Amino acid sequence: MTEPRFWAIVPAAGVGRRMGGAVPKQYLELNGRAVIDHTIERILLHPSIDGLYLSLSEHDSWWGATEFAGHPDLVRVDGGVERCHSVLNALQVLSARADRADWVLVHDAARPCVTRKDIDRLIHMLHGHDVGGLLGMPVHDTMKRTDAADRIVETVARTHLWRAFTPQMFRFGLLFDALQGALNAAYLVTDEASAVEWSGRRPIMIESRADNIKITQPEDLALAAYYLARQEEESAADWHTP
Repeated sequence: MTEPRFWAIVPAAGVGRRMGGAVPKQYLELNGRAVIDHTIERILLHPSIDGLYLSLSEHDSWWGATEFAGHPDLVRVDGGVERCHSVLNALQVLSARADRADWVLVHDAARPCVTRKDIDRLIHMLHGHDVGGLLGMPVHDTMKRTDAADRIVETVARTHLWRAFTPQMFRFGLLFDALQGALNAAYLVTDEASAVEWSGRRPIMIESRADNIKITQPEDLALAAYYLARQEEESAADWHTP
């Protein structure tokens, strides 16, 4: 039996309305580079990844000026209305190369700070798993549930609650069937794990570094810049440690 391969999908067809600018958030400048350049570098150049499928809007006019626009291991595919449609489009194109037992890592274009060690941990922990899972962080804050007027209805116990990050990693065949089935049932999932859960399986959570943030608000850019600089300092220190 051949070893499964590892593929990556980065859905990047969104416009990032919360950022409030004319340029989608994945193309904003971050430490002298586009956000998406940081993100793709960390996923595509990981030694386990055999290829990356990038879902972009057909009206995207920024991608051609990025660092990885002509990379031979990156395939551009058409994005969809929602994230789930973009991922499914990429899976359909990938089906020409992938086996059902291969692994697919789906990662947010606006998460430029994911570390190689976190990706290594995800792959190591899930390599023999029958379903898959995702990076995330246990919730440490007190959680409140409100009504439509933002009045507190209850305090939610935070035990066993996690914040879901990416990459999210699942077998190709399982993820394809789960996403297709959820959409056929008019269930609009917000991430890949939701589709897998809808299909009756139970993905596992794997703890990530807290700096694996998603850029959604303007102030997140400054925080991401700080985290990237700190990671560079950590790498330099590791390099010089005897």
